[in-house]
Parts: sequence; C-alpha cells; structure tokens
Amino acid sequence: MKALILAAGYGTRLLPYTKTTPKTLFTFSGRPLLDTIICNLIDAGCQSIIINTHHLYQQLDSFLAHQSYSIPVMTRYEPEILGTAGAIKNVADFWDNTPFMVINSDIITDINLKDVYGIHINHDHPITLVLHDDEAFNTVSLDNNGFVSGFYPKTPFSPPAHSVPVGSKHRQLKEAKMLTYTGIQVLDPEVLDFIPDHVFSSCIDLYKMLLSDRRKIYAFISEAYYWKDIGTPERYKESVFKIMAPEAFEIAFPDWVNKKINRKKLKGDGSDRSWYRLTTGNQSLVMVDHGIRMQKATNETDAFIAIGNHLFVKGIPVPKIFLHDAFSGLVFLEDIGDVNLQTVILNTKNTDKILSYYQLVIHLLIKLFIKGNEDFDPAWTYQTTLYNQEVILEKECRYFVDAFLRSYLGIDKHFIDYAHEFTTAAKKAVEFSIYGFMHRDVQSRNIMVKENRFYFIDFQGGRQGPIQYDLASLLIDPYVALSRSIQDKLIEYCMKTLSTVMSIEPKRFLSGYAYCALTRNLQILGAFGYLSRTKGKKYFEKYIPRAIETLMHTLYGFESNEFPELTSTIENIYLKREV
Repeated sequence: MKALILAAGYGTRLLPYTKTTPKTLFTFSGRPLLDTIICNLIDAGCQSIIINTHHLYQQLDSFLAHQSYSIPVMTRYEPEILGTAGAIKNVADFWDNTPFMVINSDIITDINLKDVYGIHINHDHPITLVLHDDEAFNTVSLDNNGFVSGFYPKTPFSPPAHSVPVGSKHRQLKEAKMLTYTGIQVLDPEVLDFIPDHVFSSCIDLYKMLLSDRRKIYAFISEAYYWKDIGTPERYKESVFKIMAPEAFEIAFPDWVNKKINRKKLKGDGSDRSWYRLTTGNQSLVMVDHGIRMQKATNETDAFIAIGNHLFVKGIPVPKIFLHDAFSGLVFLEDIGDVNLQTVILNTKNTDKILSYYQLVIHLLIKLFIKGNEDFDPAWTYQTTLYNQEVILEKECRYFVDAFLRSYLGIDKHFIDYAHEFTTAAKKAVEFSIYGFMHRDVQSRNIMVKENRFYFIDFQGGRQGPIQYDLASLLIDPYVALSRSIQDKLIEYCMKTLSTVMSIEPKRFLSGYAYCALTRNLQILGAFGYLSRTKGKKYFEKYIPRAIETLMHTLYGFESNEFPELTSTIENIYLKREV
C-alpha cells in the first residue's frame, strides 16, 4: 500500500494560528499531528508515503528532514493548489497498480487504517470512503444498501433513513442517515482516469463522476472509533483535551482507571489564561489553558512549563506539571486546592500568627531566590532575561503613567513629565539590588496553601532579578494590607535570615528594598488601572486606594524629597479620593 497525505491547504478556518504554523504541525502532547498520521500509516502496512504541500511547505520539509521513518516519506510541492483530486492526479507517477490510501492532514482518529484497507481490497468497488457521525459535518447520504448516494452542502438536511446491513464492527448503524466524510479513503488506480490533468479538481467532483458512471462508492462506517476534524480552533482544542486529559490522569495517578473526566472552569484573576479543575472519582488535576501559540518565539506557555519544571526539580514548592502541549497551550498540573495566602491572612486575627505565616513564606522566598537561580537558563524567559533599568522604565514606570494616570484616572500627564525621577528610581533599584531568581509577582493570591504547606504559582514571569523586589511584592500587597509595623519586622527578618546563607550589607539591602517597593507599587497601580478600565475587571478597583496610600508612604520615606513631581501627583490623587 502507498498513501498520500493531503497537506497543501491554507487552514483558513484555523486562522490566525496557521499564519505561522501549518495545521498538520499542530501538536498533541507535543507531537505534531503529521507524525501521528505517518506512524498510523506505517502501522497499517504502508510502504511509501507522499505529502502534497503548498502553504508553509518549508516547515513540513524541515520537519521531515529531522525524522527517521522506516519507510520513504517524501513531499510534492504544488506551486498552485490543485484541490484534493488534483493532488491525487499530480502524484500519478507515485502510484503503482494496487489500491492506495488518501488521508487528510487535519484529522485526529483511532480508526484502524489496516482494517479500512483490508475491507477495500475485499470488495469490487473503486472507492471506499470512511464515514463518521458528526452533526457539524454530516453531508454524505447512503442508499438502501449502505453505499454512498450523494453529497450535500453543509446545511441542515435530513433525508429519509434507510436500513443498513448490520454485522462487522464498522457497520453497526441500524439505520442510515447523513454522515460525515472523515478525510480517509482508499482508491483503485482506475479512478485516476476520471481526474483531469494539471487543473484544480476536488474529490467531490470525482465522486459525482463515478456515481454518474454507475460506479458504487463503498461506505466504511466508523461508529466504534474516535474521530475529530481539527479544522477550527475550538475543535482542535477540544481534541487536544480529549487526547491529553486521560493521559495526564494516568501519569498523575498510576491506579487511575479510564472514567469520565469532569471539567469545571475556575474563577480567574488578572490573567487572560483560563483555569479548570478536572475530576474523576476522588482524583483531580488542574488544567491551565494559555491559548494556541501565535508566534514562533518563546511565549508565556513555554516559560510556564520550563520554569515550573525547573523550580520543581530544585525542590521549590510549586505544583508539579504532569503533561503539557506548548502549541495548544494546555498544561495539566497538580491540584493544590483553592485556598491562597490572602484568604488565610484575612481570616487570621492574631498578629503573631500572621507573622509566623509570613516568616515561613520568607524562608521559601529565600530558597526560591537561591535554588531557583542554580542552573537557571535565561532562554526560558519570555519577556526579558533580567530585571533591569529598561524593564523598570517600560513595564513599570511607563505602565503606571499610561494605564493608571492617563487611561484610568484621565490625568493629562506623560512619561516625559517624570522621566528624570523614573530614571533615578530605575538606576538605584538596580544599583542596590541583590540578584538571584526573581518570581516577579509574589503576592498573596499567588501563594497557595494546602495541608499547611505554601506553594508558589504564576511563576512564568520569572527571571534573574533582586530578592528585594519579590520581598516588596509580598509585603506591600494591597490584597492583605499588612500594617507598617508587620512589614518592618518582616523586612528585618528577611535580612537576618538571608545573612545566614550569604553576605549582605543591611544599608544596601534596605536601599534596594525601598526603590524596588517604589517600582513595584507603580506596576501594581498600572495593572489595577489596566485590569479595571481596559479588561473590565472592576473588582480590582477596591484595592487601588490602599496601593495609592502605600506609594505615598514609600515616597515620603526617601530623603530630601527625591521624587517631587511624582510625590505631588500622588498627593493630589490621594486628597481627591479622600474628598
């Protein structure tokens, strides 16, 4: 048997994702769909495969060049797309005198291709089409004897039901109805005579010509198998979930038996990602959906996976990642519950208890800072590899002006109005910093609590940077509003604990903390402004007054009024909100 994989199409239903990646290289558990189809054909006894290409054909050629299949796999480039039947005729020199298989490159299925081919060579009809019941695409009708009788537009249509012979696994339907062509077919070489040379031609045209010539098209009904066309983003994502979720449970729970997996969407926060809890029996996982990849460069999903795996290996308390697919954006990880540090602190009235919780977190923060920096690869980061002046100026200072002052409050101020002060803050934050691994968003909602253990989440923004920044993120967090006295005690505690593992100069540490607290506070207000106004997440607004008050307190802490313009702006905002 020889086979043709149809892979020349543009994948227009999958735009914008197919602008950079051909649909046949979309992945499942990190494995390109094309590889799965090729291996399935090899398992079915295929001896040679050809793939027609056009859109982004270089990527397909590059992928195949790095594979080592047990049979020849080649491509045939079409300068102009010839259609499904035209592609079959275009490789006429590839076929021999035996029936051959043609399969679409945008389907995921467990249909046994060897069975399909075996059925075909045991009947006398020129084509076998594999059909499946999918309401979204049911456009193929059958006659009384179960042969294909017609093809209809993708509109609601319900022809009369006909009885169909019942017997083998693939023909279990008791009544014929409109069915879906799966994109899998076996053809006799004689059909090539019905396809014109060097012009666009579809398989539907071919089928209609055969039917008008009183030839019969045999239907292999795949009712007992899984099949999915991945031609839209929604169908692709659902297919990835159906394939990967059981696999993730098998990895996480060796005693897991295949059962129904329930999926419940969890309440989101500031991120655009979607979170789900997957349950089956008393076992559960969490799935995060980052969205389908839009670019070739390292993105948020890549960083989440790489940094998460790195921290877990280093013994940092983060949820274990069991399975992931960086292209679809799906990651399956350990379920560490719904309780975060914010909830714990707001329900704790005893100050000593609050201090003890934060002291435990600070121990873990120092471990994160030191162990996370060991063997850390900057290539894992998706924003910047280092927390530096450029990041501070663009992602914190400018963000504060544009998203908070201008967009949220409507104040006619510009970055240039504070340029000198922002430059001073950025320069000194870097100058006095103690560098290691920096989480960049250590706040109470990103610290989960399960069975009296603390876990860091949302680590995808990690990079090399100052521990003072993460400490400031933890202590000036508006979600819990720690008192000044508690903050001061915890700063002192962090310095004392850190000094047991490395040499630090207290004055330098405190200076770095003050400037990092300033830049972090600007980032917080920028984020709250953006999330409230642009993203419509109004529940963040209630934390803005505390963030303004904290920023004003931080600015008053600098000697000789180092930031007069910024201080004046914040004072005016504070007074207006008080009024």
